[in-house]
Amino acid sequence: MTWYLIGINILTIIVYGLDKSLARRKMYRVSEYSLIILAVFGGGIGALIGMKLFHHKTKKKLFWIVNILSSIIWLIIII
Repeated sequence: MTWYLIGINILTIIVYGLDKSLARRKMYRVSEYSLIILAVFGGGIGALIGMKLFHHKTKKKLFWIVNILSSIIWLIIII
């Protein structure tokens, strides 16, 4: 499970960076649904890092709520 969580969080950070890059170039974007799904399946911490690192989706309360709750739930599962 440890390697899964490391992998999903790294993938989530990469996807947030990719989406930000696509947004800057006004190209087809990663769907918000996909970003939320990544968080729900264990990438919440990576999503929070991606949000801060790339300054992406930081004004959307839904993303803060989902990513924080997902992170807390996964930490409880691990413990």
